[in-house]
Amino acid sequence: MLPTYAPDDSDDRPPRANFRRVRHPVIMGGMANQSYLSVWCKDFPEERILARFGDFLSTVPFSATKPGFTYLVVRAVDMAETPIREQDLRAVPLDAKAVIELAQDQLHNDSAFEINCYWDLWVFDAAAGKWQLEPQPMEISCYGEHYDNELWKERGHFEVNFGFEHFFTGHAGLLGIRQIKRDPAQSPEEARFLEAMAWPENLRKYQDKTQENIRKLLEWVRRIETAVPVARVRLWSEGEENFEARLEEILAAR
Repeated sequence: MLPTYAPDDSDDRPPRANFRRVRHPVIMGGMANQSYLSVWCKDFPEERILARFGDFLSTVPFSATKPGFTYLVVRAVDMAETPIREQDLRAVPLDAKAVIELAQDQLHNDSAFEINCYWDLWVFDAAAGKWQLEPQPMEISCYGEHYDNELWKERGHFEVNFGFEHFFTGHAGLLGIRQIKRDPAQSPEEARFLEAMAWPENLRKYQDKTQENIRKLLEWVRRIETAVPVARVRLWSEGEENFEARLEEILAAR
């Protein structure tokens, strides 16, 4: 995979400004597609919201080098409203229990809770010419059932933006069993990448590392299904019509 952006802890900008819809610096002319997980619970009463959220957060596979939750936002009523709480936790990242204690006073059925953290994914470093396991940002949201016109019905009680789609699907339709129509390279960097992937050994390693990322994601989903009373789970993305089927196809490829 091509190098991607990771927020710099020394950056003076608000940490959340670095996360959503980040421009891909190498091959994307616009914004890189994001990938998501939506989870609906069997029941989600107001008095159990934070308990359910705490159980969900306890399953998160933190980065080995950037563990803990680094930012908390609490919203009320809908997304148009100014957050009622924002707390930068990067100086002392918290675990799930500590985050829930912070949010306890804002517990209402029309509230939403947003958490930032990092997890490790395999990324191809073009400059170094090798694969590296690097921390990538993740954003987790929890929606009360009266929040933003019952947004949970569409997006789930829990929603995770877990990173760039290409961490799990690859670039240019190179991975998987079916042949996907490939557009011409959009930059010199992409052209060099495609040239490198013309070598079977490079393509095989690309597939292996992408499959490792997929397995890590699916293992996390299985832990979630054990930790909380799940009614339905959906993996989806902005660029794939059927993201789950694409992941299964890539995993099945030899």
